[in-house]
Amino acid sequence: MSILIRRFGAKLRQKPTFKSRSSDLLPTVRLYSSVAASQVGAATGLYGFDHLRTPKGFQRFVDEAIQRSGELVTYIAGMPSSAEVIRAMDEISDTVCSVVDSAELCRHTHPNREFVEEANKASMRINEYLHYLNTNHILYEAVKRAERESYLLTEEAQRAARYLRADFERGGIHLCSEKLDRVNQLNIEISQLCREFNENIIIDPGSVDIFPSSRIPKNLHHLVKPIYRATSSTSRESLRTNNTMKEKGFRITTDPHTLSSILQCTPDNEVRKMAYIRGNSAPHANLGVLDKLIVARHELAQLMGDRHYSEFSLKPNMASSPLVAMSFLQEMSKMVRPSADEEFKTIWNYKREKCGQTSGDLEPWDEAYYTAMMKSSAFNLDSSVVASYFPLHRCIEGLKVLVQSLFGATFCSVPLAPGESWHPNVLKMSLHHPEEGDLGYLYLDLYSRKGKYPGCAHFAIKGGRRVSETEYQLPVVALVCNFSGSHDPSTVRLNHWEVETLFHEFGHALHSLLSRTDYQHFSGTRVVLDLAETPSNLFEYYAWDYRVLRTFARHYSTGEVIPEKLVESMQDARKMFAATELQRQIFYAIIDQTIFGEQSTPPEDTSSIVADLKKKYTSWKHVEGTHWQTRFNHLLNYGAGYYSYLYAKCFAATIWQKVCQEDPLSLTTGTALRTKFLQHGGAKEPADLLKDLVGDGILRYNNGGIVPDITSLCDEMKLTGRK
Repeated sequence: MSILIRRFGAKLRQKPTFKSRSSDLLPTVRLYSSVAASQVGAATGLYGFDHLRTPKGFQRFVDEAIQRSGELVTYIAGMPSSAEVIRAMDEISDTVCSVVDSAELCRHTHPNREFVEEANKASMRINEYLHYLNTNHILYEAVKRAERESYLLTEEAQRAARYLRADFERGGIHLCSEKLDRVNQLNIEISQLCREFNENIIIDPGSVDIFPSSRIPKNLHHLVKPIYRATSSTSRESLRTNNTMKEKGFRITTDPHTLSSILQCTPDNEVRKMAYIRGNSAPHANLGVLDKLIVARHELAQLMGDRHYSEFSLKPNMASSPLVAMSFLQEMSKMVRPSADEEFKTIWNYKREKCGQTSGDLEPWDEAYYTAMMKSSAFNLDSSVVASYFPLHRCIEGLKVLVQSLFGATFCSVPLAPGESWHPNVLKMSLHHPEEGDLGYLYLDLYSRKGKYPGCAHFAIKGGRRVSETEYQLPVVALVCNFSGSHDPSTVRLNHWEVETLFHEFGHALHSLLSRTDYQHFSGTRVVLDLAETPSNLFEYYAWDYRVLRTFARHYSTGEVIPEKLVESMQDARKMFAATELQRQIFYAIIDQTIFGEQSTPPEDTSSIVADLKKKYTSWKHVEGTHWQTRFNHLLNYGAGYYSYLYAKCFAATIWQKVCQEDPLSLTTGTALRTKFLQHGGAKEPADLLKDLVGDGILRYNNGGIVPDITSLCDEMKLTGRK
């Protein structure tokens, strides 16, 4: 664990100046070229960092971050005031995170392999330096002194001192040297295992070969690769080459995106079965990686005095313990089970009707196909028709509508300085308020390309923090998506689930951009894990509300505003199997808690755990030989914390119903969201933030922890009283 890097990293623009006891000024170092410079066209480096003009610049970037951090450690050793200790600690964090997060974004998005390789090296070097900082007793003792003298500090500084001390101890600094060395070894091993797990997902997505080619619908041909095999066939799908007949087929790469489309749109049952089994059996190498990760995290937790990793992981969160998290998940499971079972029977009966069967099982590879068919039939929905109302450039306008209506701010395009961007399609925007000026900066990298991070994500580049009484370091973030199609925004059209994803990630971005904390340690999304997904889940509601959609969703050709009846059909289709989807998320969270919880002797293999839990908590079969968990990378970043998505879903439902639903685009609604929640980041207790925003009825206290009130979500899904 790193005391200096909270869940989402942070960045810097300018260094504050501290006074030592002799009143000499600690030199100020600038690692970030000002935004103003980029606006007038002055050359800079990646993300505005001067050092990153070339790949080798990452080396100098790390060197100067280490040098500056060393100066600050020396300064803290001189026993400055407690307030200055906290500010200096925050600057160390800011300096180190500038490297960590720049390297992370570069590794996932930069098309130049040399930049990626240098970013990898920088990441490894700075993480080695972090081990030195995390075990530095000068810093630890200074933070403890600041905590003892908390009466001299502001409320946020008191909180920072408390968190820093606790995070030092979560890194094992209070342990004997032998145990501390082992903790550091385990943290390095865990980091390497997580990287290996992710690399295996990219290297081995799995594939299946399908013959003849007619078994794959034409609307999926853009997702598959033509292949040929020798045959004696004389069908139209064969061709003659050098007197040899070759039959055409398709190779399906079973990455999650392609697999989802195949399962949803392919009538051939055997094709779906083959794709499902292969897609849920890759990468095989991650079975061993996951086993090692579980063992390493378990040993780490026990060295820290906890029974298992889940107990260690949940202590800082609202849930506070696995007992609280599991009781919440069990409650949710019981609440949703009757509706999910009814939906299962409905799908099963529909399959029998369509197949003309009176018997036969409902298989896991049937779900996506038959539910899509049922939704289309019930609501006359055509995904291509829906997408015609969501050209990408109109969706970006939708984001602008949100910030204008809710916060009285505007998104303005900002010219990229030479060297600042990592790809020609990257856009840069400033969030500008007419009275407050620029609030922060957002990079948009929206299109898929080879070698790019395959999902959608929000990356912090710089966290907001108060540099002096007159200067505030503005937050800078990147919103990364993988929308397919032409790279001309005027021609790209999004499926509605992609619109929902865009709004979800935009919720994270707004949390960062609107944050106004004194310390970057608490900036934006740097909150406890089980609060972090609440803003993003809340903004998903905006992607479904007709009052919002009519402001930007227009037909790409005619300009017609999206019809209200079409949106109503989309909303009804969304509700159709909502209990099944909620049950799936609960199941994932229970798997996460279980594999990082109590360990049996000898350890049970994860596939057996998944099979047993699926049987216990759902009506769906587990397919022998599959191991879906080997590409569920939330087990890495959210180890023992996946329940947080369910927390967020409940909190967001309550906030939407009690704060936003009546008038979702009003300035009054936006002011409440901003001033009572978003601007505080992690600088206030999460329970206080939620209660200040909503009042009573958003959370409950249980066994020393906090759980969401589930009433609003159950009302929304019509689950109330079904226990």
